[in-house]
Amino acid sequence: MYKIAVLGDYDSIYGFATLGLSICPVQSREEAKDKLKQLAEGKYGVIYITEAIAAQLTDVIEMYKERTLPAIIQIPGVSGNTGAGVEGVKKTVEQAVGSDILFSQE
Repeated sequence: MYKIAVLGDYDSIYGFATLGLSICPVQSREEAKDKLKQLAEGKYGVIYITEAIAAQLTDVIEMYKERTLPAIIQIPGVSGNTGAGVEGVKKTVEQAVGSDILFSQE
C-alpha cells in the first residue's frame, strides 16, 4: 500500500499530520530536493508539496512528471497562493477530458 506525504515549511503542513499523512518539514532548497527524491523513491504514491517549495524544485519535479507514481501535487502554503497548484490540476484535467473544466459558457 502506498503512503501519502506532505512536503513544505512546517507552518503550512503540520495540520496534515492529524489526517494521518507523513509530514516532511523542510527549510532549504537542498533539504527539500533530498527529501523529495527520498519520498519519490520510497513507498509514496502521492506527494503534496507547497507551491513555494515546488517553485524551487521545478527541475526535480520535472523528472517525475512522466512517471505514474508518485503523483506530485502542489498545494498553497500559509505564505500565500501563487495559483500554480490550481493551474497544474486544470492542465491535467484538460488533458484527460479534452476540455477546460473552469470555463463556463453563459
